[in-house]
Amino acid sequence: MTQPSVILATASYDHTIRFWEAKSGRCYRTIQYPESQVNRLEITPDKRFLAAAGNPHIRLFDVNSTSPQPVMSYDSHTNNVMAVGFQCDGKWMYSGSEDGTVKIWDLRAPGCQREYESRAAVNTVVLHPNQTELISGDQNGNIRVWDLTANSCSCELVPEVDTAVRSLTVM
Repeated sequence: MTQPSVILATASYDHTIRFWEAKSGRCYRTIQYPESQVNRLEITPDKRFLAAAGNPHIRLFDVNSTSPQPVMSYDSHTNNVMAVGFQCDGKWMYSGSEDGTVKIWDLRAPGCQREYESRAAVNTVVLHPNQTELISGDQNGNIRVWDLTANSCSCELVPEVDTAVRSLTVM
């Protein structure tokens, strides 16, 4: 089957990932994900792969394959992975976890390339459009800007003490 022009993928606590034809609403592929619930999905910029964030790992699936097996696994988190996303060229991926870390993964090499300690469960991470900063929000209400060039936290904000940051977006 040829890839639809719009890829819609869903997942949840039912341990499945489903691919849908957006126009017709027909589910054309289901992948069983028995290891855990799926907390977050993200499609690579080239629409070739789907990252599924679970507990405590990320699995990368080929969007065009019929195989239910992941093409790659990323396993160095120790708790629920709550955020996942890709750099604009799809060369690397970032993730955030309830283990209190933000990680960067080179998609061309195995293993975690960088790790940042948030000191609280990370709920959300976004990549700034400049592609050189990650912004994370955590359970304790902290927002941190991670400067990828300096390899450190460049800014910390606490909009409301002890109020979890669940979602962020940047433009």
